Parts: sequence; structure tokens; C-alpha cells
Amino acid sequence: MSQFNNIKDTEDSSSNSQSIHLNDRKSDKLGQGQIQSTHPVDIENPQPPPQDGKIHDAVWGTIDEDGPNYRNLGWIRASVLELKTQIGLGVLGLPAVLDTLGFIPGVIVIIVLAIIITWSDLVVGYFKLNHPEVYTVADAAHIMFGPWGREIIGFAFWLEVVAIAGASFLSISVAFNTITEHATCTVVWVVVGAIIVAVFASIQTLGKISWLGWVGLVSILSAVITLMIAAGLTDRPSLAPPGDFEIITKVAATPSFVDAINAVSIVVFAYAGTPNFFNIVGEMKDPSQYSKSVVTAQTIITMIYLIVGCVTYHFVGQYIASPALGSAGFVVKKVTYGLALPGLIVGGTLYAHTAAKYVFVRVLRKSRHLSKNTPVHYIIWFSVVIFTCAIGFVIAEAIPFFNDLLSLIGALLGTLICILMEAYMWMWDNWRAPNRGSRKWNLMMAMNIIFFAIGTFLMIAGTYAAVVVINDNLNSGDSGSPFSCADNSGN
Repeated sequence: MSQFNNIKDTEDSSSNSQSIHLNDRKSDKLGQGQIQSTHPVDIENPQPPPQDGKIHDAVWGTIDEDGPNYRNLGWIRASVLELKTQIGLGVLGLPAVLDTLGFIPGVIVIIVLAIIITWSDLVVGYFKLNHPEVYTVADAAHIMFGPWGREIIGFAFWLEVVAIAGASFLSISVAFNTITEHATCTVVWVVVGAIIVAVFASIQTLGKISWLGWVGLVSILSAVITLMIAAGLTDRPSLAPPGDFEIITKVAATPSFVDAINAVSIVVFAYAGTPNFFNIVGEMKDPSQYSKSVVTAQTIITMIYLIVGCVTYHFVGQYIASPALGSAGFVVKKVTYGLALPGLIVGGTLYAHTAAKYVFVRVLRKSRHLSKNTPVHYIIWFSVVIFTCAIGFVIAEAIPFFNDLLSLIGALLGTLICILMEAYMWMWDNWRAPNRGSRKWNLMMAMNIIFFAIGTFLMIAGTYAAVVVINDNLNSGDSGSPFSCADNSGN
């Protein structure tokens, strides 16, 4: 990868790593190959790396026994977190995507977007190696666009991860309504989901949360495997009408423009874990192993998406429920939601944690409270977790339609944070690379320009389509209303 042309490792007597920042617009000397240390805690006021054997990070400062260890994540646990940040909600909308687009176009869309966003995920790691001070996409925007860019992209990033957390609250309420047969008001279940997520999201480091990733992964996989088996064995899908019915699956469908773009946006959402990947690489013991974790996670998740989407759609056809767990009969629906509930909670936990961590780092950065167990540290941390979940609750209740919410998040925010920013990050970082003008450089630049153009189209067209559908649903009254107590499980 050409990104590594921007990095040259050297070793001194203290084994301190250094790197060449060819992309630093502020230093002509660096453009000529002068080496600059990547160790300083404050990138704007570099200081020599301490020689005390402690961890000295460009984001967290000095990490020792007096505070949480924010650099203790191995690549396997990183892969699990990358899997879980995506598989929770996204996989539940993919059978409906195939119903809208048809088998072949649907599979092509999934594979193409998998390639584009996997590249974006890899760029996150390359950019982090070149710029150790980066912890979120907002930090990358600050490097490229300055303070205003940081605030604008930072807000979009925060809103996306909070909205996804809110979507998890909505799915948790569907699960509780299904299991309990709507034992209480849906708003109560959304509140319960938000409280549970807030408790787990308050765990301070991704290293400590990673065990939840295993729980969530097993939970969701067991639910979708049960769904596929039940869909193959059931005589009547949940949404099939009384009497005779016929399951229709289409090789290629002819949806309207709005329906087609909304379906593509759901796939974008299914891969919209990229914002979390900044945090994951930022808390890894060895960030150079990040690419290995990404390739592993994205290969596994794409296989899961294709298998679950195709098998479920084949057996259920046009009677696919939203979310998909409600497609194979009433009893199976209860079982699958019971199995999936821990996974839905973990998914919400990871996104709420990421959103809260962004605000937490912004507030305490360059302060000793960031990595020390002080009262200020804990007050700020728990406050931002509660605030994050409160905003997620409002979003979940304001747009109570699962697929429509996924489409809006995927189109408006997913494309910006998961495609556009990363394509531009690569172009910005490699504009003055030593191999500029070579065939490889030209091909890579062309690829990123194409990805940027695709992301721009999907953002504009997808946002329009999502707003149109949401407005139609609100006006028709067929899909519920904001802050409603009505059962959202379809029972």
C-alpha cells in the first residue's frame, strides 16, 4: 500500500519509533524527508519522549497504573469489536434489500459497498500511523480542514453514532414487545433499552468492553442462524396472508428510484462501523496490526451478510419483516428476538460508548484528568454517557420506523463518515507522496476519486429518498407515530 511510503521506521537506543509526514502542509522540510517524532503527547507542543518505560500516547498522554489503560486492545479483540459494531442492526435489514432490488442486484450492491468501505476502514489505519494524534474522524478533519472542519465533521460523526445507538434502542423495544407480547408502552421499553445500554457503555475502555463483543457476536449469529433454519422449515411466514399464498423471489426487481436508493442506503448502514474503527485503532497495543483485524472482520461479515440475506429472502420472499427476525412465525419470532436481545444491547453499547468517548476526549484533552482516576474524570465520563443515551432515545422515538431510520442514517451520515472522508483522507495524505505520477499512484488516486463520487451521489440521492419515505409514512399513519405507546413488533 502506498500509505506506507509515508512511514519510515527507525530505531534509536530507546527503541522510539519515528515517522516521515510527507503530507504536512505546514513544513517544507518534512516534505523533503526530514524525520519528526510521533511520540509527543501534545502534537502542537512537541516534547521529547520520556525514558521511563511507561506508555506515552499522542492522544492519552502518559498511561500508568494511576488511570485506565487506553492502549490494551489486541488485534483479535479488535476484529471482534469491528464485527459487532456492524453486524447487530445492519444484518436485520439486508433480506428486505434483496426483496427490493432482487437477488443479483442486491448481492452486487452488498459486495461493491463491502469493497469500498473496507478500503475506507484500511485508510483509517494508514492515516493513524501517519498522524498518531488522531483518535476520531474529527481529528482527521482538523488536520485537513482546520478548526471549522473539526467541528462540522465532529458533529456529523457524533450524530451518526448517537443515531445508531438510538436505532438499537428501537430494536431493543421491538424485542421486548415481541417477547412480552407488548406488556407495556413501547416508550417504556425504549427507555429500558437506553438505561441498559448506558450502564454497559459507561465501562471506560474498549479493552474491558471487548468481552461484550464476543457475547453480542454469539447472540446475533445464533439468532440469524435460527431464523434461517426456521425460515426453511416453516409453512407460513409471519406476514403471509390467511389462506393460500405464494412466496415470490425475484432475480432482478424493478423498484422505483426512491425505493432502490433507500435499499442501497440500508447496505451502507450495514457497513457503517467505520467511525468506531478510529477508536479501535487508537486503543490497540500495536496499531500496525490494525489492517489484519480489518481484513479479517470485513471478510467474515460480508460472508455472513450474503448468507443471511440470500437464505432468508429465498425462503420468505416478499413476506420479509422489518427487522428480519420477525419473518418465520410467531413462536420463532419470540425465540430469535430472545437470542438476539443481548447482541442488540451490545451493539447499542459500542456506539453509545464511542459517542460518549468522543465528547469525553474533546472536553479533557491536554488535561491530566483524561487518563487519571480523578473526580473530574468520572463526573465528565458518566455525564456524557447519560447525555448520549438521552439524545439517542429522542432520535429513536422521533423516527420510529426501523428501515427508514437505517436509510436516513446510512445516506446522510454513513456516506459522509464512512466513504467521503476516508477517500479524501487518502488523497490528502498521498498528494505529495514520493511515488506521485507512477502507475500505482495514478490508479490509487483514480480509485479514491471514483469512491468519493459514488459517496457523494449516495449521500444526496439517499437523503432525499429517505426523507420522502419518512414523510409519506408519517402522513399515512400506517407505520406508527413519534413517541407512541403502540406495539412496534408487528404481533
